[in-house]
Amino acid sequence: MSQDELIKYCKEQNRQAQEELYRNYSGVLFGMCLKYSRNRSEAEDNLHDAFMTIFDKIAQYNHKGSFEGWMKRITVNTVLQKYRKEKHLDVVSENLGETAEIENEAKDISLSRLLKYIQELPNKYRMTFNLYVLDGYSHKEISELLGTSTGTSKSNLARARMILKEKIEKENVNIA
Repeated sequence: MSQDELIKYCKEQNRQAQEELYRNYSGVLFGMCLKYSRNRSEAEDNLHDAFMTIFDKIAQYNHKGSFEGWMKRITVNTVLQKYRKEKHLDVVSENLGETAEIENEAKDISLSRLLKYIQELPNKYRMTFNLYVLDGYSHKEISELLGTSTGTSKSNLARARMILKEKIEKENVNIA
């Protein structure tokens, strides 16, 4: 079934088409959820919620832009909305400004270990780090998504980078 046919049948709430859509895109969207979640179980819950929203809003997809991109945006927004509702995104009042990029210390660390470190970040830092570094959002966009100021976004990114850098440096010391 072509992507256009799949979308058409999903708009008609065809369960077989929905299942195929899930099979086709769950891997990519689960990766998105995993980045923004504290653990695998939470990522699975977020994936489920994202697909429920996708199926609910698929009639609004107007074939402008990438369908996968449209689903990724819904997935990110679903996860962020969940955290906003649960009050897990506290505001940091100070503005630390930007820090340097996580440097060469990361070259010897496995991707799974780095993902684990990112997942261990406090919610406000993890969300900001992922949106800015991994997904390319601007601080203005992040502040709108999270309901914070641009300064808070910059501060949260700086703190996330400092925490990750400390964890990476500690690991490199333990390896040596």
